[in-house]
Amino acid sequence: MDNEGLKNLLSEWVEGLEWEEGPQFLHVRVPAGSLHEFARRLKSDKQTAFDYLFCLTGVDWPDCMEVIYHLESTQHGHKLVLKSRTEGREDPVLDTVCDIWPTADPHEREVFDLFGIRFNHHPDLRRILLTDEWEGYPLRKDYKDEINMIEL
Repeated sequence: MDNEGLKNLLSEWVEGLEWEEGPQFLHVRVPAGSLHEFARRLKSDKQTAFDYLFCLTGVDWPDCMEVIYHLESTQHGHKLVLKSRTEGREDPVLDTVCDIWPTADPHEREVFDLFGIRFNHHPDLRRILLTDEWEGYPLRKDYKDEINMIEL
């Protein structure tokens, strides 16, 4: 299925999708409340069959946090970048997708550790890179590093 076919199909699944043509992949932003069900359908629907999550990362925007998922269908060969934004920055929360793609488990822990984005229903959401005593989230733009005093 080409990008136009994917857009037409996925647009029928949920309201409020935002589309963008990236340099390599088709990008779609789904409302946070629809993320989990949309992701589940991306994997289980025979027309899409996105069975491989090959990258998951966080982004710090001035008014919210965002998680970006790179997906591929090994059956069909198409790829998609799925994005979802949190409601604000103070208490950033999205639903986990590690029950859909188990490879999301350590990636969500890393995003939690470095950005402070919590994932509802994650089975083991705890720091993965930093110590339990670490304060703050180093990849946030508002993070202050008093020890190394790096100023941007």
